[in-house]
Amino acid sequence: MISSTSNCQIKNIMKLLKSSKARREQGVFIVEGIKMFLEAKKFGLIEKAFLSEELYRDWVQDVTLRDINYEVVENKVFKEISDTMTPQGIIAVARMKNAYLDDILEEESLSLVFLENLRDPGNLGTILRTAEGAGVSAVILSKESVDMYNPKVVRATMGSIFRMRFLYVDNIRGAMRQAQNAGVHLYATHLRGKQFYDEIEYGSKVGIIIGNEANGITEETARLADSYVKIPMCGHVESLNAAVATSIMMYEIFRQRRLR
Repeated sequence: MISSTSNCQIKNIMKLLKSSKARREQGVFIVEGIKMFLEAKKFGLIEKAFLSEELYRDWVQDVTLRDINYEVVENKVFKEISDTMTPQGIIAVARMKNAYLDDILEEESLSLVFLENLRDPGNLGTILRTAEGAGVSAVILSKESVDMYNPKVVRATMGSIFRMRFLYVDNIRGAMRQAQNAGVHLYATHLRGKQFYDEIEYGSKVGIIIGNEANGITEETARLADSYVKIPMCGHVESLNAAVATSIMMYEIFRQRRLR
């Protein structure tokens, strides 16, 4: 049983919780809570689990732990490493998974989301979770965007992080051009849009471009869009939250596909 926060494994968990660089270097990230643990286990991504002694007493005979490498941690130590207000007693180190743009673009029907410099963890988690619900093929992020494996993002995805394809690219505009060359029509929500988002008939290969929460899409990226669309708003609202705007667009595309 691990009884000290000085334990090297405990120190590494703390490091992985705080440092995106450490996560990238090790190719792993932290998941916390029973639901997230079970999701990661289902996909065979668990490297090692850490259970509080309290949960271990409940699970000691449980098949859930079969074939899982795990350690038991004293309750007081577990509380130190937990990143939640009400710990459920389990933390796991999970392997990152990879997705490749070339493979994604070979598919006949595509619904892509391009995120440029998205910074808010809650927004990213919500977008990924909603993208799964709306049948999006993949989410492509600029390297400046918030880390998908940030603990706040992981929690906000509610498990979609294991089921959705996503990838970071060094050059978001280069990835957009590559998608266009594969027949993807790119839409940007923009003040210069002439049509409302629900007046468009979306084809079989579409991409949505969403920008930074504070500044929107950069002008250079906006120029690459094939079409600008706008979302109608009442009152004195000038823009919508990035996750809300993305969700509206994703679900309109999904709605049209359901009716075909």
